[in-house]
Amino acid sequence: MFAVYAESFCSDDPLSGLVVGERPDPEVPDGWTTVEVKAASLNHHDLWSLRGVGLKQERLPMILGCDAAGLDEDGNEVVVHAVVSDPAWSGDETLDPGRSLLSERFQGTFAERVTVPKGNVVPKPASLSFEEAACLPTAWLTAYRMLFVRGALRPGDTVLVQGAGGGVATALITLARAAGLVVLATSRDEAKRAKALELGAHEVYESGARLPVKVDAVMETVGRATWSHSVRSLRPGGKIVISGTTSGPQLDDAELPRIFFLQLSVIGSTMGTRGELASLLKLLDATGARPLIDRVLPMDQAREGFSAMAQGDVFGKIVFTR
Repeated sequence: MFAVYAESFCSDDPLSGLVVGERPDPEVPDGWTTVEVKAASLNHHDLWSLRGVGLKQERLPMILGCDAAGLDEDGNEVVVHAVVSDPAWSGDETLDPGRSLLSERFQGTFAERVTVPKGNVVPKPASLSFEEAACLPTAWLTAYRMLFVRGALRPGDTVLVQGAGGGVATALITLARAAGLVVLATSRDEAKRAKALELGAHEVYESGARLPVKVDAVMETVGRATWSHSVRSLRPGGKIVISGTTSGPQLDDAELPRIFFLQLSVIGSTMGTRGELASLLKLLDATGARPLIDRVLPMDQAREGFSAMAQGDVFGKIVFTR
């Protein structure tokens, strides 16, 4: 079958290990099912995989892609949940130490077909297109959990979203506005700040700019470059919810005195559960909020999408279609 896969790793030139070609049809273990992929979206995780981060050499060649929407074996429109947990695990799958994402241990979604555990298939609302639904299982589910599960934010709360432009950040802005939060956003790029306003941010600022108000919570995916600003932007008792460190994990100053003196909370968040994905789909169905799609490409032009992401030439999600 047709697939987009990693054949080798290279930290300096990740696209050198990317192959667009043919792979064997997937095997279907007991308790698993096959989904015919109609659309799949690109994540930074896929670029990191080509650098050898989170993907082991012995797993190569590996079909990339965590996210997909398509048709199940009965022809129903479905969305694929990307977190694969240990069959013996019960409860929140994001806490399972044996969990993985599709394209880490199991073949990913950038292919004609993908096999997943039967419990990883979620019904797709008819109101969402395949392209829109394919954006949700990683970036949008991550944003949903950050805001409403780990962040426990409520209508009227004020939230700061750092680094407007990436897939998680655009999802955070859209979902926060749809849920009645006051949304502030930052970006180094003027054009991205303007787009953040179009998405629903109430106010936008240059990265690092002093805000006119202290916020209830900061949604942090950038890490080193924005950490100090995030801490200093919080009201006493406020919280940072962090799900990524795209600018690097090491901090020049962790701002520990400010954290303990103002009794701030630092909360880790990663992905989300199947139930939360179902709730996210219901939220979008009910509110009309939709993922921002940067571009849609045929899957055989996947290299173009990877190149755009590697260069940072993206605002919203890149989607591949079959």
